[in-house]
This record gives sequence, structure tokens and C-alpha cells, in this order.
Amino acid sequence: ELGWISKVYVNRPAVVRHAEQIKKWKTVKGNWQAAWLLKAVTCIDLTTLSGDDTPSNVQRLCFKAKHPIREDLLKALDMHDKGITAGAVCVYPARVSDAVNTLKAAGCNIPVASVAAGFPSGQTPLEAKLTEIRLAVEYGAQEIDIVISRSLVLTGQWEGLYEEIRLCRAACGEAHMKTILATGELGSLANVYKASMIAMMAGSDFIKTSTGKEVENATFPVGIVMMRAIKEYYWQTGYKVGFKPAGGIRTAKEAITWLMLVKEELGVEWLTPELFRLGASSLLGDIEQQIFYHVTGSYALQHELAMA
Repeated sequence: ELGWISKVYVNRPAVVRHAEQIKKWKTVKGNWQAAWLLKAVTCIDLTTLSGDDTPSNVQRLCFKAKHPIREDLLKALDMHDKGITAGAVCVYPARVSDAVNTLKAAGCNIPVASVAAGFPSGQTPLEAKLTEIRLAVEYGAQEIDIVISRSLVLTGQWEGLYEEIRLCRAACGEAHMKTILATGELGSLANVYKASMIAMMAGSDFIKTSTGKEVENATFPVGIVMMRAIKEYYWQTGYKVGFKPAGGIRTAKEAITWLMLVKEELGVEWLTPELFRLGASSLLGDIEQQIFYHVTGSYALQHELAMA
């Protein structure tokens, strides 16, 4: 429905001003902070996307996803029996089987997500993108993080973008599809809003800010615009689309701020792994460190917390 995006205008100064106010929000303390941090853990897509990934480090990542916080710390918070795990494990297609087999052997039903469709540049022929998606699903991925062709946005080819995402959605089959917009390369916040709308119209289950490989990744202005698009789409269709900020989120404080922003813009019902994810590889380490401090009153030494 091109009419939805034909007259889009984003008041950039107002968005930036709101984003600056968000940075000044006071964070929660004490038990409230611990509760928010545990909520953040359940929404993390624990990720490794390196050229030197091997079966062994994927296995280690999977075990960390199943036991993201030390058992004694969870017992101290009386949360040891609540089934707290990461939201998903995210890897390249070639490592999907390793992750699936490891989680199955561990008796764990954490979903495996795979990046695909020419990640991270998107500069791959469409047929190759679709083949990669189908292979990742065949290997056992339950979630697929595709990346759009930025050139279609920058040249205003909205129908072409819709068709590309629609075909990717079809290739995903039963798997959930997260559409990465690579917002740092879209040129304007208006383009971010339009691309968000097109991605949702084409059947995306989630829209995601970044690949984590761009110069600019998840930022609050972009998050605000994408969440307003999600809200508008929900008002128009009654369908809830998830949101995933990714790239550059490394501290527990940043994670809580993103959770608070989602609560403010979209409501409490979005604060579940089904509708909100944090794309991160190093964030969990800082969250566990903060929980350790909350429980013991001191920060953990390097060897006291398992590596992700």
C-alpha cells in the first residue's frame, strides 16, 4: 500500500531532541534493576558472527545461552527455577547445524537464528539470497535474519523492496523472519520509516536496526522512528511486529534504556522475547557482572564469570 508511505515526513529535530532526553533517563536501582536485567537476558539473541567461528565456540555459546547467569546468583535472587535463558542463539548458516545439535543434546529448546540473504552487505543476487535462506531453514534454523538491499531504498524502489522481502518471507517457510534495515546506510529517518513499513507489509515478523557491521548501528533516533512505524502498522492492521535493536549495545545500562523505551513507545506487551530482542555478543557479560555486584556487593574477577 504505497499510500501509507507516499507522504511520510519525519521531524528530525524533534526525534533527536527526544533521543537526547532518553539518554538522561534515570536508571532503576536495587532489586528493580536486577529484575530488568534478567528480563533483558531473556530477550538477547546471543550472537557470534566471525570468520573464525568453529563448532567448539558455537557449542560454548549455546551452553552460555542455556546458562546465561551463574546458578548461585540466580538462587540468591530466588530466580533459579524460572527457566531463564537467552532468547536465541544467532550464527552464520554454516554453523546452524552445530548450534541445533548442541542445544538438542543439552535438552534445550532455545531457537537457533541464522543470518542470511547476503549478510551483511546485501550485495548478492536475489536467487542466491533465497537459496541461502532455504539452506539455513533446512539446517534447522527457526529464525532467519535477512538483510535488505539498501540500494532499493536509496533509489526509492519501494515495490522492488516489497517484492524482495516478500520472496524472502516465502523462502523462510515456517521460520520467523527478522528483516535487517541497516539503518545507518539508508540516508534519512524518513527512509527508515518507509523501509520499516514496507518490511512489515511484506510479512516480516521483526524489524531490526542493523547488522552490527555498519559504521552506525542501533541508535535511539532510529529506534524511535522504527517503533512509531510498528505502532502505526499495529493500529492499521491489528498485527504486532517485533523490534530488535542490534549493534553497539554493550552495557547493562544501555539494555535497560532500550527496554524502557520499548515500554514507553509500544507498551508492556512488547517486552517479551516474542516481540523484542537485543542483538548482542558482549552485552551478556556486563549484565552478569552487574547482577554479581547486586548479589555480592563487589565486582567479579575475570575468572569468576564464564565467558560467552
